Amino acid sequence: MTYQIHIIGGGLAGSEAAWQLAEAGYKVRLSEMRGIEGTPAHQTDSLAELVCSNSFRSDDPLNAVGLLHAEMRDLGSLILREADKHKVPAGSALAVDRDGYAEGVTASIEGHPNIDLVRERVDALPEGPAIIATGPLTGAALAEAVRSETGEDALAFFDAIAPIVHRESIDMEIAWFQSRWNKGEGHDYINCPMNKDEYLAFHAALLAGEKGEFKEWEKDTPYFDGCMPIEVMAERGVDTLRYGPMKPVGLDDPRTGRWPYAVVQLRQDNALGTLWNMVGFQTKLKYAEQVRVFRMIPGLQNAEFARLGGLHRNTFIQSPKLLDGSLRLKSRPNIRFAGQITGCEGYVESAAIGLLAGRFAAAELAGAAFAPPPPETALGALLSHITGGAEADTYQPMNVNFGLFPPLALAGKSKKADRKAMMAARAREALQSWQAAV
Repeated sequence: MTYQIHIIGGGLAGSEAAWQLAEAGYKVRLSEMRGIEGTPAHQTDSLAELVCSNSFRSDDPLNAVGLLHAEMRDLGSLILREADKHKVPAGSALAVDRDGYAEGVTASIEGHPNIDLVRERVDALPEGPAIIATGPLTGAALAEAVRSETGEDALAFFDAIAPIVHRESIDMEIAWFQSRWNKGEGHDYINCPMNKDEYLAFHAALLAGEKGEFKEWEKDTPYFDGCMPIEVMAERGVDTLRYGPMKPVGLDDPRTGRWPYAVVQLRQDNALGTLWNMVGFQTKLKYAEQVRVFRMIPGLQNAEFARLGGLHRNTFIQSPKLLDGSLRLKSRPNIRFAGQITGCEGYVESAAIGLLAGRFAAAELAGAAFAPPPPETALGALLSHITGGAEADTYQPMNVNFGLFPPLALAGKSKKADRKAMMAARAREALQSWQAAV
């Protein structure tokens, strides 16, 4: 195929960008190295593979990420379409059967007549129109090419992966089904309770457990708070986990009728319900230690693991300094960046920036102007943060949140829930006006 634009990286952002351009009628070469070369985190060669959680987080349109879901659906997102097709129960969250979802994305990309999917590693910056969406695991040669071009060192942080447990190995005489405060279907999570003594013993085991060794160049790399390893959280204080991923609030143990001292939650990870993800249990414990320590959790004493946790190094560029308002590299405007390499954090955010990069590129190929979405929208707020709203020298990965949106003009104080509802309503109106104009 003679292509009009080259996209490097077949993750969520690259797949979404390719889809948007192909649907607009442009010929796309999509290069993905998995299939000929693996990464430290991926397990398959499927496009848009989810390497950590299987959750796209809240689907509530009064939540900032749920609002982003809604906006992407309105704009024909491939990633959200396939996520909706392969949804599994997760309360008010959008969680997916990760294999079915990734296979759906891959089949859609492979079957599109305007996309040429090529399994290849790209080591140099393209000369023609391109989008780099290689994500947090960008190959060393291409990362060096970016550094050489920009004169800026890539920033880096660690991201950790949570274990997955076989459902049949969970002791349901101890654990029970319930969503916090009975949200969603009310029974979307498996809950493993702990009393105080069990929790304190588990906390001590996390601290004492043998961790993976860091290489010399990794030792000063900071963690991203949104994917903090469970044992690193434990180091912050004995009660940190009880106010984080092991929070018992809103969960009634049917054996006592009361909230436990602490709770470990598991979320369905596939459509069959045979695999369950340990929520918030990203870890850098060594494999043998994970099995030993996590089997201390009541209900998981006989747990069999389909996947153990892991740790990988993520890289991203100083986007507020290096990119313009349409995600182009200022020093080489033929190249756009999209996805986690820009410093957005999260599956949905990565796909959203891929969607925008694809639409910006399509407009440029057509010789037309493409106004960015208003900052009052979730898409616009995230884009504005990445391309200039954030402080470049202290730039860190960021999930979408209402703190990125322009403040409301309110007289006096209002309830937090009311402010969120008003910001969501304002965002919907702004998106509708923008769509009518473009």
